[in-house]
Amino acid sequence: MSTDFNPQFSRIGEILVHQGKISESQLNQALVEQKNTREKLGQTLIDMNVINEEDLTGVYALQMGFKKADNFILLEADSAIAAMIPEDFARSNRVLAVNKNDSTLVVAMEDPEDLVTIDAIKRLTNLSPEIIVSGPTLMEKALDKVYGEIQKTAEVSETIESITVISGDEGSQEVVNLSPDKASKEDAPIVKLVNLIFQESIKERATDIHVEPMEKQVYIRIRIDGVLQVIMTPPISSLSGIVTRIKILSKLNIAEKRLPQDGRFSIRSPGKDIDVRVSILPTIYGEKIVMRLLDKTGFDFNLTSLGFPRENLGVFKKMINQPYGMVVVSGPTGSGKSTSLYAALKEIKSERTNITTVEDPVEYQLDGVNQVQVFEDIGLTFGSTLRSILRQDPDILLIGEIRDGETADIAVKFSLTGHLVFSTVHANDAAGTITRLLDIGIAPFLVGSCLNLVMAQRLVRRICLDCKEEHNPTPEELKMVGLDPNRIKGSLYRGKGCTECRNTGYKGRLAIFEMIPMARNLRKLVYESANEDDIRQTALKNGMVTLREAGLTRVLDGTTSLEEVMRSTVEDL
Repeated sequence: MSTDFNPQFSRIGEILVHQGKISESQLNQALVEQKNTREKLGQTLIDMNVINEEDLTGVYALQMGFKKADNFILLEADSAIAAMIPEDFARSNRVLAVNKNDSTLVVAMEDPEDLVTIDAIKRLTNLSPEIIVSGPTLMEKALDKVYGEIQKTAEVSETIESITVISGDEGSQEVVNLSPDKASKEDAPIVKLVNLIFQESIKERATDIHVEPMEKQVYIRIRIDGVLQVIMTPPISSLSGIVTRIKILSKLNIAEKRLPQDGRFSIRSPGKDIDVRVSILPTIYGEKIVMRLLDKTGFDFNLTSLGFPRENLGVFKKMINQPYGMVVVSGPTGSGKSTSLYAALKEIKSERTNITTVEDPVEYQLDGVNQVQVFEDIGLTFGSTLRSILRQDPDILLIGEIRDGETADIAVKFSLTGHLVFSTVHANDAAGTITRLLDIGIAPFLVGSCLNLVMAQRLVRRICLDCKEEHNPTPEELKMVGLDPNRIKGSLYRGKGCTECRNTGYKGRLAIFEMIPMARNLRKLVYESANEDDIRQTALKNGMVTLREAGLTRVLDGTTSLEEVMRSTVEDL
């Protein structure tokens, strides 16, 4: 901007023209349109799709001589500072307190000329307001997010006000009913706090809850779309009560604080039936709890909704419809392996086939499928169950996980005697899955004979549709992820962050896949006990698409971002 141009003595249209955001002809057209609509010029330009709300806010702030508020300042505002202004006042006057010092309160406003509101804020807080300018959409999102957190904090504070350690005399309760109409006013405060944690986790579609003790407070984090996020931080004095309550629900020893313990219980809330797997681990500040939430209400995925590309979908469908052999899916914990296999069972089940599963745990309940839950404590192991299933005349068998030589041996025998076997293995990629099976102890000639398909998968987060925006990555970013700029035909995208996605920029997940159909040349390599790299190079020559490449394909079609692919996959070497 030239030194002789003063925006504070200029009109909105002049500033926009001077900044190059609109042309003189567009300004003249907007002035004509404004006479018909009788709206402000800025709104008229937005309606004409010439500028956006953020452009207008920036120009308005420049004209008024104030700073412009950005997403981070408002959406990450300290709730304790925001609470200095009552919510009703903040919403009706479109203001949000975001920072303060001894004498000044930084306040975001839509209308910095509203002197009555500024004076009222001064009287309310006994501080001098320093104004920054916000647009209406950002202000609405920030008010919802920040005051939502204030309400949550107030509820937690009220709940833990009178926390005491619950004794074992309360008794074991296997099922927790979280329905609001079932809650009793006489419930212990710690019960309300634990129920609140579960309610928030279920509402946010969380898969895990982490209760992590630190020196002065307890971090309650939940895993949403594969990434942990803090939802509350009660004081460390609440830890003992939380741990005791969880132990009682899980039928664990409340007196044992030195050793790890594992348990389970169920939650029933409106429309939900959730199995909770509990792991307790002693740490230097107290016992840490991790709870895995398994929604058993229903399985509504299919092979298309999981994210299978068309070419992969055809290969996968062909392999799961073979009369015998093995289909093995690999990946780390939480990568969606079991979900893919459930979708496969849902695709092929019929009245003519006997499908049986052996799992630990049973993650989803499928109609028309015989599902067996393993209980190691009473001797109902994978091995003993599989031996019994041999006498149950199965056509298709799903083994939750191949963990040891015994399970692997039975799975191979099933597949070599006319049965179709699905299972999972913990491995990093598809080629590594084959060598993992050999490492477990299966003879090379058996692995080569029984395998139909090996598939590795990962879950990547989808860009939030409510805050999706175009993104122009730097050459360094493209080089880091291995994406040739010549492959980019349209725009790349990322999530800006909004209240709908908890300001992460992502909402929901989809799977990416690396498939190796067992062709003749690959079977020969397995028979010869070839190393992982030889298997991988041959698979690539056969047309295998790597996990990184599958992720980049999803970047190019605008479904996910470069950052997410880098987080979830490794570079192809």
